[in-house]
Amino acid sequence: MYDKIRELAQTYHQETIDYRRIIHRYAETGWLEMKTACLVADRLEQLGYDVLAGEEIMNKDDRMGVPSADILNLNYRRVQQEGVNSPYLEKVKDGMTAVAGILKNGTGPTVAIRFDIDALGLVEDKSYDHFPVQENFDSCHVGMMHACGHDGHTAIGLTTARIMMELKEQWHGTLKLIFQPAEEGVRGAKSICTSGFLDDVDYIFAAHILPRDGDYDLYFGMDESFATTKLDVTYHGVSTHAAESPQFGKNALLSAANCIINLHSIPRHADGQTRVNVGTIRAGTGRNVVPETAKLEIEVRGVTSELNRYMELYARDIIQGCALMHDTVVEIKEMGKAYALECDEDLMQEIRQLCLDSLSDLKVPEKLLSPLGGSDDFSYMMTYVQAHGGKATYLKLLTEIKASPHNSLFDFDEEVLNKGPRIMASIAWYLLQ
Repeated sequence: MYDKIRELAQTYHQETIDYRRIIHRYAETGWLEMKTACLVADRLEQLGYDVLAGEEIMNKDDRMGVPSADILNLNYRRVQQEGVNSPYLEKVKDGMTAVAGILKNGTGPTVAIRFDIDALGLVEDKSYDHFPVQENFDSCHVGMMHACGHDGHTAIGLTTARIMMELKEQWHGTLKLIFQPAEEGVRGAKSICTSGFLDDVDYIFAAHILPRDGDYDLYFGMDESFATTKLDVTYHGVSTHAAESPQFGKNALLSAANCIINLHSIPRHADGQTRVNVGTIRAGTGRNVVPETAKLEIEVRGVTSELNRYMELYARDIIQGCALMHDTVVEIKEMGKAYALECDEDLMQEIRQLCLDSLSDLKVPEKLLSPLGGSDDFSYMMTYVQAHGGKATYLKLLTEIKASPHNSLFDFDEEVLNKGPRIMASIAWYLLQ
């Protein structure tokens, strides 16, 4: 059977490439992935899956970092102008861009696979030595670019769906293919978890395209990830003339400035690494006006969920204290959240043995885990399924990479679009025998 999966992945390799390039060409950032979601939903329906979209798979109130209604409407109109007339468009507009394909195929375990679909807010490089430019699939949406491989993940998901449908007489159970929006900024997974869609899942896994490590083709899990919390902090004060009546003002910028200094003074922790960063500040209207508002974009991280909690609680105390210092009012919005990755060792061992026994041409390492070094809100799904008694892991798909992730020159070797569906379908088939 594994030879058959390998054959199908090779047969559909060009189709996988084509899907990747379409998705790359029409890159869409988090909660705006309407065209991508429609493409995915339409294809899953064509393949014979039961398709859920929007509120059918998401808890609307648990989305984080959703753009304004104006931005959502602007992108909805753009998708219409680009000729999308999918019946799913009305379901996925207004930032409701999650899609799932479900195949119930008799009695057996429930296996879920997550594929993230969103792009980054980058302007893609337009020089001719950039491969997407050479092949005419560079992003046509200015300020949006697939610079982290999610276009590849989505394409791998669609081909995995096709392979598993063609083999459905050979496995039993329920397969749930999740196409998740807004992974960047770790904003999208929570709304799917709290919808109840994962309550019956026995196994969940995902994979990320990442730079090759030696000669290996994959790792079976990731560790050394950061749990993280993203916060938008806005101080509200009172404006006044800075020379004539400064005593009547309440300076929001002073609250923000003290907040920045004190956040970067949070004591480090003996139990492991922590991080804090203030990425942006926007404040004031002119040199002779006491600033009425000041907005900060903040993140904290920890190598464990407990360490991130330590950082978050300390940060929130500082944020509130700096409002009291200058008699301002502070508004705190949670814009994203992820836990540390805790992959199940027994599941990783099973996947490793599967590769050694049945995918022997793949080059696999002795050790199971490889560091992530960042954050991913698949951890939200992983933790949720594990809390309900299931097993989870997060694989690395290794390939040659051009530039680093989140760079305007990012690109990857499309051979991983052959290997990826083969690996994902093989694991799913193994778990569903």
